[in-house]
Amino acid sequence: MKPPVFATLGCRLNAYETEAMKELAAAAGLEGAVVVNTCAVTAEAVRKAKQEIRKLARENPQAPIIVTGCAAQTEPETFAAMAEVTRVIGNHEKMQPETWAALAPKGADFIGETERVMVDDILSVKETAGHLIDGFGRHRAYVQVQNGCDHRCTFCIIPYGRGNSRSVPAGVVVEQIKRLVGKGFAEVVLTGVDLTSWGADLPGAPRLGDLVMRILRLVPDLARLRISSIDSIEADENLMLAIATEPRLMPHLHLSLQHGDDMILKRMKRRHLRDDAIRFCEEARRLRPGIVFGADIIAGFPTETEEMFENSLKLVEDCGLTFLHVFPFSARKGTPAARMPRVAGPAIKERAARLRAAGEAALLRHLEAEVGQERQVLTEGPRLGRTEYFTEVSFDRDMPEGTVMALRLSGHDGVRLKA
Repeated sequence: MKPPVFATLGCRLNAYETEAMKELAAAAGLEGAVVVNTCAVTAEAVRKAKQEIRKLARENPQAPIIVTGCAAQTEPETFAAMAEVTRVIGNHEKMQPETWAALAPKGADFIGETERVMVDDILSVKETAGHLIDGFGRHRAYVQVQNGCDHRCTFCIIPYGRGNSRSVPAGVVVEQIKRLVGKGFAEVVLTGVDLTSWGADLPGAPRLGDLVMRILRLVPDLARLRISSIDSIEADENLMLAIATEPRLMPHLHLSLQHGDDMILKRMKRRHLRDDAIRFCEEARRLRPGIVFGADIIAGFPTETEEMFENSLKLVEDCGLTFLHVFPFSARKGTPAARMPRVAGPAIKERAARLRAAGEAALLRHLEAEVGQERQVLTEGPRLGRTEYFTEVSFDRDMPEGTVMALRLSGHDGVRLKA
């Protein structure tokens, strides 16, 4: 029998959890199945999940198909109704060894109608975030330190897919990072669904900055530490101190901004206003000159006027953003935003295109400013790496992989730097 086939859609956390599921499935002895780890962030993501399932069913006609992930959690009936799908598993269940043990013994004949859907109420899950793996990625390791979200932004379905916020204790995180460094990883990225809420459910309610400072103090051989997407309004004092004083904390932050207009931010039920975002970027740049920012921004949120959209467009310059992730608004059934007056589809598409163009121009300015500089580049492949600012670099000859090298940047191709 052949090992299971895994397919991942969506975020980096999903990719991390797929690696964890591979370990769990292997330990249980599961063979011959196809496992699809879905995303639910937009209606388009759900459509792509169904498309991927049908494609994999055609390619693996005899294999049972197991669907899990956020879309399976939020819409189990949608996937259970697909003729191609054998079993639907929730986000909590997918990280439990007993789930995979129950699936494995009977191989391709394991499915019974009585347990076709294994999806419990994710909002009732209280324990700390999932399964830890020692090494995801070849040269950069991702460590999940938090899962779920306690906030209820009006456009977002993710809390219903991930549950409430749960944190991995600092001691567990530190021990895992020590193991990763011992295995040769030069860079570790802390990841989660709502990373800046880390610690709120732990004794003493530590903050993300406390975790960052503890990692850097207790793992002195870690060359580079990154933090993934954060909510800037929740940045704590120690996180700002680490930005200012810790050179091993990389000078790149991805911000969950979502919009640049105060009225839309209120209708999104965000906890920051436009000036808060600008002030955070100015302060972080004062503490760490040269720091670069990425951001998520939604185009065409319900009730968005052209003037409101212009405030998002201007945020690229006002915050000094470099890497833009643009999302055309997608109504998610069951969210308050789905009941708000919609912006016309062509207008959403056009505004998203303008935002992307502003992002491309911002990236181009960053690339041009980097030419001639010497940067510390982590080599991710024989001819590809990233600077401390998370900017991609291509090499004109093969380099040793998995090392941090000082390289002079000689040019760019409009997308990545050259060295």
